[in-house]
Amino acid sequence: MIKGYNNNPLLPKEDYKHSFTQFELEEFIRCSQDPIYFARKYIKIINVDKGLVPFDMWDFQEKMLKTFHENRFSICKLPRQVGKTTTAVTYLLHAILFNENYNVAILANKAKTSREIMSRLQLAFENLPRFLQQGVKEWNKGSIELSNGSKAQADSTSGSSIRGQTFNVVFLDEFAHVPSNIAEEFFMSTYPTISSGTTTKIIIVSTPKGLNLFYKMWTDAVEKRSLYVPIEIHWSMVPGRDDKWKDQIIKNTSEEQFRQEFLCEFIGSTSTLINSSKLLTLRWMNPIETDNNLDIFEKPIASHTYTITVDVSEGLGQDYSTFNVIDVTSIPYKQVAKYKNNKISPMLLPTVILQAARKYNDAFVLVEINSIGLQVADILHFELAYENLIKIQIKGKQGQQSTPGFTKKIAYGLKTTKQTKNIGCSNLKALIESDKLIINDSDTIMELKSFSVDKQSYKGEDGNNDDLVMTLVHFGWLTSQRYFKETVGSNIREALQIEQMNIADLDVVPFGIIDDGLNNTVEKDASGDYWIDDLSRKYPWDNLYFRDKL
Repeated sequence: MIKGYNNNPLLPKEDYKHSFTQFELEEFIRCSQDPIYFARKYIKIINVDKGLVPFDMWDFQEKMLKTFHENRFSICKLPRQVGKTTTAVTYLLHAILFNENYNVAILANKAKTSREIMSRLQLAFENLPRFLQQGVKEWNKGSIELSNGSKAQADSTSGSSIRGQTFNVVFLDEFAHVPSNIAEEFFMSTYPTISSGTTTKIIIVSTPKGLNLFYKMWTDAVEKRSLYVPIEIHWSMVPGRDDKWKDQIIKNTSEEQFRQEFLCEFIGSTSTLINSSKLLTLRWMNPIETDNNLDIFEKPIASHTYTITVDVSEGLGQDYSTFNVIDVTSIPYKQVAKYKNNKISPMLLPTVILQAARKYNDAFVLVEINSIGLQVADILHFELAYENLIKIQIKGKQGQQSTPGFTKKIAYGLKTTKQTKNIGCSNLKALIESDKLIINDSDTIMELKSFSVDKQSYKGEDGNNDDLVMTLVHFGWLTSQRYFKETVGSNIREALQIEQMNIADLDVVPFGIIDDGLNNTVEKDASGDYWIDDLSRKYPWDNLYFRDKL
């Protein structure tokens, strides 16, 4: 018996030289040019019932191999147990066998999972005929290196897992199951490893799990906002899967689990601030320009009025300092720019805000001042002398109110309290669900999709940020303020009421309550009239006192 690498007869040593027959040479050339032929004829896999068997590919697996081979960026939304990992492993093995100095990264949510994938690649390699193998220089659970200089490495999708290394192919397994904060950090550190090349590749394979980064990347691919080629497989394309099989799976699990894991539906949380069905309709756009972390979706228009709402972090690489620029000239309001940066110092942020505010026609700026934000607001007012800071004063039971600033004891920003957050969340929900606020930014939309109930309030779900959403919550609070309505000349509450009156005959259920931040509510009674409840007194829509209250 031939002694191989580490006495394994299935692994040729590094210095192994093979003497090709004519047939073997022709087969080697054909396999190098056709990964589908290589897979069908020479790859072996473990079948749970039959043990080691040839890889008898289904048609959709051929399509996957062809897509991986011919495209730089591939993303696959696939049901459970369709051989997606085996198909990807086959392509990765083909890549390191028939290319010199070719580096492959196999990444999964956990290092244990990526090493299991590596073990499949190693099994397939061991069972190749000798003429298709390369000599082995290194062979362990986490990596292999061949005599042609090619390597494969298994690791987890942590932000620093392959930072600083260069790869020809990065394979991401079950990427939807990576926590959102880790997924974002991972892509920030990983994408540069392949972006510098012209033939380097990323292959993403996953079953959906919620409305996360994988959902965003899949949607961008389907709607052709990115260069990723989408591949989707229906559960019934697997032989033996029919309605009887489907009923059995649902019986043993649940309808929702089947929808997510086999129908591959993106199912969001049922406890989000914005209705889940509405969230699925939100569409983002690519920025027309990005300038120092400011994504611009619409350039300033000379006659328009803008507001900027700011949420401040400490700039230590964790939470983000963010602001949203909203065009409030008319309803619907529109997000025209957004800023997001978790590295900027609070000392430098005021200058960035000032530049954006000047750019957008001296926009009205509202800063959240609970902690470090107070320093940002003070710098804007006292050092940079920015005049259009929105000022706040406390008015007894009515709480914080925006003011022109001609009174004593004012603050140069909003302190978030339970009251202001409740008002902001209530109004933000009404604005978005009635299409009175248009969101254009993908990061903001993704945060909205994980902004869910937490006890008596709302916050980003575990592993998700909510910094951008909180700037919208502040904006929602701002729209309830009389000074804001007088300044921008638009009354969102009145617009909502008029719209509901116009559609009252269409048998559409209107919003029941609109929060004005003054402990007053506007409701629709059984007869269809709108009224305001003020100290238990009701006023019809056409009552002058009611109009004055609005």
